[in-house]
Parts: sequence; structure tokens; C-alpha cells
Amino acid sequence: MGIGAVLGSLLAVVLALGFVLVLAWFAIKGLRKWQDRFQGNDGQGELPIRFLRAMPLGTSERVALIEVRGETMLVGVTTGGISLLARWPADGMPPEPIEAPQ
Repeated sequence: MGIGAVLGSLLAVVLALGFVLVLAWFAIKGLRKWQDRFQGNDGQGELPIRFLRAMPLGTSERVALIEVRGETMLVGVTTGGISLLARWPADGMPPEPIEAPQ
């Protein structure tokens, strides 16, 4: 096998990899647009719910920080449900205390 054949096959592999990466990039962009439309974003504003950060507390428990139309919320997520732990309004005031369920 000559050097030309090796370089030719290497070039074919690089071109195929580039094609797959470009195809994946377009697929991701298309899925993001579809997801934005599915969630109700018409392209003129931000998404209604934005995930900021999460921290696991156990095997199936975690706390998550989300933003909903400018308002930041800390929620607790378990297998049994989701609970609001704290809320920060969009105007930057201190968090509102959340009443414990009775």
C-alpha cells in the first residue's frame, strides 16, 4: 500500500467526520428551535422557565434553582413531588419567606 492510498483514506475519514459533525450541529440547532416553539417562545422574549443550577441531596432528592420570567425560585425535588423553598422577585428584593405546609 502506497503513501498516496494511506493519505487518501485518511482524507476520506476526516471528511466523513466533518460531515457528521456539521450534520449534528444542524440537528441540534433544529431541535433547539423546535423546543423553543414547543415551550411557547415565539422568538421575541426569553423562555418562560430557565434552569439555572441543581444540587443532589441524596439518591432521588435535589434542590434546583430556576428562573421564571425574571423571578428566581429555589425548589426541592423528590420522588413525591416538588416544593417551593424560597423565591427572589425580579426587582432584587430579599427573598419572601415560604410558609411550611401544615
